[in-house]
Parts: sequence; structure tokens; C-alpha cells
Amino acid sequence: MPDESSVDRHNVAERLTLAISRLNRRIRPVGDELSNGVLSALSSVKNAGPLRPSDLARIENVAAPTMTRIVADLENRGLVEREPDPADGRSFLLRASNSGIATIDQARMARTTRVLQLLADQSDEDIARLAHALPALEAAAANRA
Repeated sequence: MPDESSVDRHNVAERLTLAISRLNRRIRPVGDELSNGVLSALSSVKNAGPLRPSDLARIENVAAPTMTRIVADLENRGLVEREPDPADGRSFLLRASNSGIATIDQARMARTTRVLQLLADQSDEDIARLAHALPALEAAAANRA
């Protein structure tokens, strides 16, 4: 294993970008599965809700018009429910419906299955190395800089 001070961060970032891009293309939604953006928004509603659409847009780091389209899609699919905002009569809050929660679980299972298929030929040693890298990847993914 290389000394941490000798690691070329640019090279790591470049290789990681390429690997993530390729993996993402291989596990992208198929058929009528939710897109990554819509699934992420629904997951945020489930985990942090009930939320105003403006708060959801901020969490998801998208513009208000984009979130308006996402919310409309989620509502049309019956995956979120509106409720009045008790603090602001002009606004509403979003809550994940039972169908929305089930859809999140199904989408995660489908994507996990595709990743398992991609990893099927990897050695136990390679899987252990991936497992060792997960905390750093999860921390980078959670960073909202």
C-alpha cells in the first residue's frame, strides 16, 4: 500500500471519476424505475420529511423549477402526499406515501442486485479492498461542500 503522503490525489480523483461514471451507467434505472434524481428526492422526503419543496430543492441541490417537475412526477406516481404547512398557509409539505417507501426499497434492491452482478467475478480480496474504501467514499458522498 502506498504511503499516504505520496498518493497523487489528482490521479485518484480522475480514476475514481471514470470508475464511478462507468458503474453508474451499468446500474442506471431500467424500464419504469425511477431516475437517480427522482429516487434521491423521494429518499430525502422519506428521511427528512415532511419537507417544503424549497427545502427539498436545497437538500438535493437543484433549482426550484427542477424540483417542481420532480415533485409533480412523484405526486403523479402516488409516491408523495401533500399536507398543509402549518407555519405557512401558502405552502405545503411533502411526505412519502406507503407506495413511495415501498418504491424506494424496490429500487435499492434492484440496483443492489445489479451491483452484485457486476462484482460477481471479483475476488474476495478485491471485495475486501472495496469494503475497506467504503467509509472514505461514504464520507466524500455525504460532504455537502
